[in-house]
Amino acid sequence: MLPTTLFLDLLPLMLGAALAPLWLVIVLLILQSRRGLGKAIAFVLGITLVRLFQGWLFGMVLGQAEVFSESNAPQLVMALLLMALGLMLLISACKSLIHAPDPDAPPPKLFQQIDQAKPLKLLGMGLMLTTIAPKLWVFTLAALGIIREANLDRAAALQAYLVYILGAQSLLILPLLFYAAVPGPASGFLRMANEWLTKNQRIIGLVVSLLFGTVFFWKGWSSLWAMGA
Repeated sequence: MLPTTLFLDLLPLMLGAALAPLWLVIVLLILQSRRGLGKAIAFVLGITLVRLFQGWLFGMVLGQAEVFSESNAPQLVMALLLMALGLMLLISACKSLIHAPDPDAPPPKLFQQIDQAKPLKLLGMGLMLTTIAPKLWVFTLAALGIIREANLDRAAALQAYLVYILGAQSLLILPLLFYAAVPGPASGFLRMANEWLTKNQRIIGLVVSLLFGTVFFWKGWSSLWAMGA
């Protein structure tokens, strides 16, 4: 079972990753297309595969890095990672204020291709969009750093990372389950939710980036300050 303290440490990262409105908008759009459930599952599967690959890649690098043999190195790296993630989110919030393009946003023509796209193509889109989103890489690296600091055995560390992935993708998975359970009522509700999200996407992204950017930067800065004290 995942230690409570570790879960609480991972929770802000899971929430910060899950509350990105753009990804939910894409999933809701896919669900409204022809044979949308299968295509939406393929898209989310693409995101999941990249996150699993990131976990394997970063886990291997962190596990072999000699720098982590030093006593204060893990705490220092985690503090710097959280500060970097906080800065990225605060910069994203500033860009939202001036209506600057989001570097993590997919190309506009993607939305025009959703209705005609087949599941395999949407799987590829999920793979591609997650791979080229820099904030998602930093979220994953920060989560793995927290898991590594907990000094778990391999099986427990894998379980913790899978919990992180599930939490980070919870808002993408819930509409799939809802649509699969009651496709008729879900269709109308998800259409209204998508219209609301699309209309308020910028302000939601601004609030989420500002809130979690401040939290992560302050947490990283506090850890760095405590190490120097």
